[in-house]
Amino acid sequence: MKYFTKIFVLLCACSQLLFSQSKEILFLTGKDAEHTKEWDFWINGGRKSGSWSKIQVPSHWEQQGFGSYNYGRDYVTYGKNFKFHDETGLYKHKFTIPNSWKGKTVNIVFEGSMTDTEVKINGKLAGEIHQGAFYEFKYEISDKIQFGKENILEVKVSKMSSDKSVNNAERLADYWILGGIFRPVYLEATPKEHISWTAIDAKADGTFRSDIHLKGINSANNIKVELFDAENNLVAESRLQILKGDTVKQIRLLVKNPKLWTAETPNLYKVKFTLNKNRKKIFQTEEKFGFRTIEIRKSDGIFINGTKVKMKGINRHVWWPETGRTVTENIDVMDVQLIKEMNMNAVRCSHYPPNKSFLRICDSLGLYVLDELAGWQKKYSTELGKKLVKEMVVRDANHPSVIFWSNGNEGGHNFDLDAEFAKYDLSNRPVIHAHHKPGNAFNGIDCNHYEDYYSTQKILEGEDIYMPTEFLHAQDDGGGGTSLADYWELHWNSKKGAGGFLWSFVDEGLVRTDFNNQIDVNAINAPDGILGPHREKEGSFYAIREIYSPVKIDLKTLPDDFNGTIPVENRYHFTNLKDCRFEWKLVNFKKPFSYEFGFDIVTTGKAESPDVQPAQKGKINLNLPENWKENEGLLLTATDSFGKEIYTWTWKLKSNDEISKQFSKSLIKKFPVSVVENDSLFILKSDEKEYAIGKKDGLLKSVFLDKKGKKMSFRNGPVFVSGTMELASIKSFAEGQNQLIKAIYKNGNKIIWKLNPNGVLELHYEYSLSGDYQFAGVSFNYPENYVINAKWLGKGPYHVWKNRLQGQTYNVWQNLKNSTRTGQSPWIYPEFKGYFDDVSWLQLDTAEGKITVGTKEEKMFVRLFDFYGIYGAEGYPKLPSGNISFLDAIPPLGTVLAFNINDKTETLGPESETNHLNGTFKRTLYFYFGLPDLGDENKQFTMPKENILTD
Repeated sequence: MKYFTKIFVLLCACSQLLFSQSKEILFLTGKDAEHTKEWDFWINGGRKSGSWSKIQVPSHWEQQGFGSYNYGRDYVTYGKNFKFHDETGLYKHKFTIPNSWKGKTVNIVFEGSMTDTEVKINGKLAGEIHQGAFYEFKYEISDKIQFGKENILEVKVSKMSSDKSVNNAERLADYWILGGIFRPVYLEATPKEHISWTAIDAKADGTFRSDIHLKGINSANNIKVELFDAENNLVAESRLQILKGDTVKQIRLLVKNPKLWTAETPNLYKVKFTLNKNRKKIFQTEEKFGFRTIEIRKSDGIFINGTKVKMKGINRHVWWPETGRTVTENIDVMDVQLIKEMNMNAVRCSHYPPNKSFLRICDSLGLYVLDELAGWQKKYSTELGKKLVKEMVVRDANHPSVIFWSNGNEGGHNFDLDAEFAKYDLSNRPVIHAHHKPGNAFNGIDCNHYEDYYSTQKILEGEDIYMPTEFLHAQDDGGGGTSLADYWELHWNSKKGAGGFLWSFVDEGLVRTDFNNQIDVNAINAPDGILGPHREKEGSFYAIREIYSPVKIDLKTLPDDFNGTIPVENRYHFTNLKDCRFEWKLVNFKKPFSYEFGFDIVTTGKAESPDVQPAQKGKINLNLPENWKENEGLLLTATDSFGKEIYTWTWKLKSNDEISKQFSKSLIKKFPVSVVENDSLFILKSDEKEYAIGKKDGLLKSVFLDKKGKKMSFRNGPVFVSGTMELASIKSFAEGQNQLIKAIYKNGNKIIWKLNPNGVLELHYEYSLSGDYQFAGVSFNYPENYVINAKWLGKGPYHVWKNRLQGQTYNVWQNLKNSTRTGQSPWIYPEFKGYFDDVSWLQLDTAEGKITVGTKEEKMFVRLFDFYGIYGAEGYPKLPSGNISFLDAIPPLGTVLAFNINDKTETLGPESETNHLNGTFKRTLYFYFGLPDLGDENKQFTMPKENILTD
């Protein structure tokens, strides 16, 4: 025990010794949005202005109750008066410095401050005012501080810059404009002789180079460089001699057969730099890095480690509703995990460099990063831009995840800055221009924004690689996963297609401290995300997950001769499918009249992982048991080599005809049926229930559940949602124990009502269409405010569009009623309203009782109530008549951008064309109103007496 105690003391001593030789950090603010420190604060305008108070730092002062809010597009509204949004905040903070720092170089570091920042230490200017909000900057203050005494830090921050180019590049933009010291501030102390920064270039062939930037070299005479793998094994080392006054030295090493870094295999190494005077350590620092080679092969593609890679990317703002761009490492981790959960491999840091922890996490979890210099649609001046490029690249150059530098966005490119990146990036990464006009390719890559499907085809036939840095704008429910399948197939199968970056990751909703903490998305400006502000998942999230799945399975329904073999394509770039796991489940689904949802697992098993190389095709043999057909559903889950689920596919094993027979089997009691009529109605009767059918149109007019007049307000259907309904003839007749009413219309369409002794009201309808139609099928009316929830057997739980059917799986789902409008408060998902896919049966729980509807035929869509995909001056796309519909075809959805509005979606690709219909469509629906007597074996499902409406 004494031995281990001695070892522990020795390790602690060594740790202290190492710490004293390395950079020491003293935080003056908190480290993130959750860990802040209180400073003194004064602001000249807006809320709480004109007097000193306290503020938590780091933060945006708006989120602390100071100043006023503005969105970058306010300049469109206010024009020259936009300047009134400028606010100036004064910060004061007292700090002491350890005596042990005497004789060391002391810097004060700001990781980000919005935006012009003047710093004073003990009344003395630390240096020139820093301009540019998103960049780390520092001042040496060794000669301005006092040891053993209190020091005073004063910081003056102007929300708008005195440099017009900064405002043009950063502040007059399509995002929230906030003020204040929003990232950490700290002091760093180093020995006078130290390594100030390093630039690393580690190639896939194992060559390692580093520029080692030195400061104050006087007595130090060598640098030791050691490379370690992930298990901390030393894999290479060397010493480099240095001379007094040296400011930069380069070292070269070679590692044999290194484990390479890619987004699929994020293998990291560590390099340790030790500055020595003979054998005495003067200073030590270390960096993580990855071996990987980036190439742009003109007219071919983007290659990582010699393999062509296509970007499955998304644009991401640094954002959290309560704290704006002041975030935490946990938020960064969550965001990277969510991006990877969508089976994406890339992220664009729009429109500025992110906080440092985000890039570290992209390194370790594996994402390709496009790191962007700000410049929303206008550029920095050359003089200022050169400083900001240096600050950005020096901070970020050693991250293997960063594979591109982006010099501004949509016209915010200062061409004089293109050559600046390589001055500080030893690996000389490619520089791109994220633009929105054709013909602006740079470095062999065209990044043009928001091209439609057919113009994309033309670009891909040209000279340049095409990688749109923004496409399928996801405002409201449009864009995102909608139409993505067509775009992705286009890029995947094109030689010059390099994938792209969807716009965007989250709805940029801000908690307004001036409006009772309501979340504000600034009308149509900021709800552009695949997720809500707190990362609530929209339907596109799951569609993207399936579309971008590197295990590609296209089998929509199981063929009649299915033998347990599933075709598969490997859409990984570096991973063999034998490194993934495949597990299946056979399940039985919950029944319509039970009070449960989901499924029961009957049995599970593992499939042998097929040996399928990247970009190749093969088969998965499930090895199902002989009796697999006796079950109702099959699930297949693919898991990656890190144990993360890639996707779960589901197939139903029973036809709707078989399922509808189960529907009837639940109804054990039978009653005689009859019909009576008056001048305007046929009234079908069974037990105490009555169904009134109009003689003039053949539509259901009313439903009565008992002799006391308890009414169900389901009525006015089936109305054909496309075509006319001019009645030609109607008659009532008996067929065995059933009573029927048959209506024929002048265009040949027909409706047949049939009341069965078991209480099922059956509806058979036929209609013919020839042409292009947004939707096809029939509708009914029912008051939306009476509905409590919906339960159904089918795809779900999110609604779909014709061009976004992906991502929804087959199950018994249940959604509580909500009025969520995608992209707007309160972000309750799944949305209750919408089109739902492949429904076998639906049960609405209402204030009047239950309404249960089943179908005999396959592939029925259900429309629930009134909703729109895009909310402009009007809502789009247009809706069928009525408010509950049973459909054979539903509309596609476009994006908010002009070329797709007004329901014109066909430019987005084949899936986005309107429905081309030609023929006769037939469907049988089964209705049951109320709750049946399910017999003794189902007594566990009995419920309290149903609610009835009262005044």
